[in-house]
Amino acid sequence: MSALLDQLAGNQLGGFILVLARVTPLFLLAPIFSSNLIPRAVKGVIAVGISIGLTPIAMHGQHIPSDPWAVAGLVAEGLLVGLSFSFALAVLMAAVESAGSFVDVVAGFSYGELINPLSGESAGVMSRFYALFGTMIFLVIGGDAWTLRGIGRTFQLVPLTEAPRIGSLVGGAEQVFATIFTSAIEIAAPVLAALLITDVAFGVVSRVVPQMNVFAVGFPTKVAVALLVVCASLPFVSNWISGQMSSSVAAALGALHVA
Repeated sequence: MSALLDQLAGNQLGGFILVLARVTPLFLLAPIFSSNLIPRAVKGVIAVGISIGLTPIAMHGQHIPSDPWAVAGLVAEGLLVGLSFSFALAVLMAAVESAGSFVDVVAGFSYGELINPLSGESAGVMSRFYALFGTMIFLVIGGDAWTLRGIGRTFQLVPLTEAPRIGSLVGGAEQVFATIFTSAIEIAAPVLAALLITDVAFGVVSRVVPQMNVFAVGFPTKVAVALLVVCASLPFVSNWISGQMSSSVAAALGALHVA
């Protein structure tokens, strides 16, 4: 009986380690989970708690090998699967922050950079605002629940003792990475178009009334136009994030195949 209990405990412990390896990348890349506002100790506790909850699901019908080298290989494969899934979600927030960076450059907000509390890096005002707004919408639509359900789904697509298809993971990562620029343009398009029209209008005014100091009038006007259009376009941004969230999870899961 003791030998059976030891074998069962070893199997469960190995499964927990493999699940933890797949969950850990969420706290490196995934929105909310990777925020610098969450202390590392708290991230560790949450990761362990999520792994404990997912272990019975992931261990269904699985037998973890006792060879340490085989377990190490499975841990590396679990990290790869977790990184692939988390990267697809990270691209979503990266596109939102990039849209804010475009607005900063065109509107002139990039002259005063602030520290983004979510990433700990310096960013423009609009980039920081879009990051905070995107995070708020992510929480409102239940993005954290989408993330946990998605990571749980990965154990069905690629079981603990199976290896993922590397080519599929790389192709999926390339596909989602290529959408960052176009997605950022989609989000910032109303503001960029309004600022372009404003620049053209001031160019015409400078030709008609050359004695007017366009630079003194143009900068505050561009700031006002940018803020007005940003506020008006926030419902569009929230709808875009809501729709893109399900697409990102679907794309992340669609790239997972057993080798």
